[in-house]
Amino acid sequence: MFGPDDAFLTTLVKMVRFLPVCPLFGSGETKLQPVYVEDVAEGITRLFKNTAGMSRACYEFGGPQIYTYEELLRTIARHLGSRRSFIPVPFALWHVLATVSEYVPGAPLTRDQIALMQNDNVASPDFPGLRELGVEPTPVDAVLDEVGRRAAGSGLK
Repeated sequence: MFGPDDAFLTTLVKMVRFLPVCPLFGSGETKLQPVYVEDVAEGITRLFKNTAGMSRACYEFGGPQIYTYEELLRTIARHLGSRRSFIPVPFALWHVLATVSEYVPGAPLTRDQIALMQNDNVASPDFPGLRELGVEPTPVDAVLDEVGRRAAGSGLK
């Protein structure tokens, strides 16, 4: 999920804005389908309001676009007007960095995050989602300006 002041998109915006070279998880090919937090809230609200009309017990919420991790970073860089280089970093090295990082207060990287980035994270086409609930998913681009403004005000953390 993403939104203003989140730990996902805000972190990526800061990284693209402030680092001259951005590291990729593995080759950057992990697929992600970021979904806007307010769309998820609206979907859940609609489910609770209309439980009698819903025939499925499981819904999967995803945004309108599937990105590879590298494509998402490049989208952010283009939106910010930044020209960045991207460098693949093997997952084995990420695991070592995360293991060490977890001993630092306010760990910027965890082993769980690395594990998540090793597998695609997209909504299944076999389950209903936001559109079936009448919610049009918000694209990442629609909130990048706000996230970028907030990230600029907070600096790189």
